[in-house]
Amino acid sequence: MKHQIYTFQFVEFMPKVLDEGVLYVSMTYATASHRCFCGCGMKVVTPLSPTDWRLTFDGDSLSLHPSIGNWSYPCRSHYILRGNRVVWAGPMSDTDVRAVRDADVRDKRRYYRQRLDPQVAPVPSAEPPLAPISTSPRRGWRRVLDWFG
Repeated sequence: MKHQIYTFQFVEFMPKVLDEGVLYVSMTYATASHRCFCGCGMKVVTPLSPTDWRLTFDGDSLSLHPSIGNWSYPCRSHYILRGNRVVWAGPMSDTDVRAVRDADVRDKRRYYRQRLDPQVAPVPSAEPPLAPISTSPRRGWRRVLDWFG
């Protein structure tokens, strides 16, 4: 069963069994995990970093950017997690998947080269940043800070 919405839980360690429809986030280990939202049950791990996925949390909802393409799985599902909603994206051809993976490798190389040599041009974002989901970003940060306690 395809999910249209999801909940989230902040955890230190990922549980051994991931519940359907839940996005687990470990800030300690900069990782998010969930079962594929298409319903196939495969475990999806998304590392959080400047060259992988970015997390947006506004205190009420959680988003990941860029999209998640499970092209190595039989389901080949492709979706965006935005504001606790699963936004289903279209399928991608093998050629398109290869192009995305090649671009990821190039962007990572450039990013780390730029960190070592500030003369290297910064990596442009392939996708626009997420628009704020909340009109009160301070409230979201306050909840994050309170959570870290």
